[in-house]
Amino acid sequence: MKKTLLAAAATLALLAAAPAQAKDLKAIGISLGSLGNPFFIALAKGAEAEAKKINPNVKVTTVGFDYDLGKQFTQIDNFIAAGVDMILLNPGDANALEPAIRKAKAAGIVVVAVDTAAKGADVTVTTNNVQAGEISCQFIVDKLGGKGDVIIQNGPQVSAVVDRVNGCKSVFAKAPGIKVLSADQDGKGSRDGGLNVMQGHLIRFPKIDAVFTINDPQAIGTDLAAKQLNRTGIVISSVDGAPDIEAALADPKSPAIQASASQDPYAMAQLAVKLGADVMNGTKLEQNVVLLPSTLITRDNVASHKGWTSPR
Repeated sequence: MKKTLLAAAATLALLAAAPAQAKDLKAIGISLGSLGNPFFIALAKGAEAEAKKINPNVKVTTVGFDYDLGKQFTQIDNFIAAGVDMILLNPGDANALEPAIRKAKAAGIVVVAVDTAAKGADVTVTTNNVQAGEISCQFIVDKLGGKGDVIIQNGPQVSAVVDRVNGCKSVFAKAPGIKVLSADQDGKGSRDGGLNVMQGHLIRFPKIDAVFTINDPQAIGTDLAAKQLNRTGIVISSVDGAPDIEAALADPKSPAIQASASQDPYAMAQLAVKLGADVMNGTKLEQNVVLLPSTLITRDNVASHKGWTSPR
């Protein structure tokens, strides 16, 4: 009898701690940088997989804002009008979206930022981008023996890019033999952007020992520019761990591309949706910013790396 009473008391305690009524995740709106980027495709797939795990009948709407902030504002308004339960954002600007996020939260919608931070979001899940920049640029320092002329190829000024560049700069600053030739040119996060920026740098600087690019598409474009102008002996390191960079790291015809600090967009999005659902059901998170560690992929370990397209 005593055991029965204790069990009943424990059950009541659990019920008291739980939300009065669990909310179903019926609809989720996802706004990502560009659906032409495989990183965001992997994010979208991870988010949808987790959402369907929570509710097989959930309605998932995924759109790209193509780095047009006005377009992202409109997408958020459309999600609010559609009455979604959760909005998953890859924010185009950490601060500018705050009014739109407040509006969504006022409508009872949970807002989750993924990959980059957004002021006012219920939770943010991202790679530890400072660490990613650090390990990618430490690779360059080690490869050059602590001495050489390097370029930091910048990108769109979202929090992830700013953090990667800051991490890289901190590493280079500790190596007195490293000279940073340029750190403010925007490769626009794309292959064409990286190509254009690198063409300019190759014309401007007769000696470049290494380039850090803020993502893999820029690294691919940078490598192409070097090939077109017959410049060799340049070390290229980046961030993402994308399928294209895995192929380049395994390709003897692309010796310049030597490392990338990897992310896992699929797992990142899964965790973001899971935490968003927890918040939706009244769970108070211990921290509202979750950083996932990055690991370095090189020519030595690329064969054993489990990338974005690995079975889940």
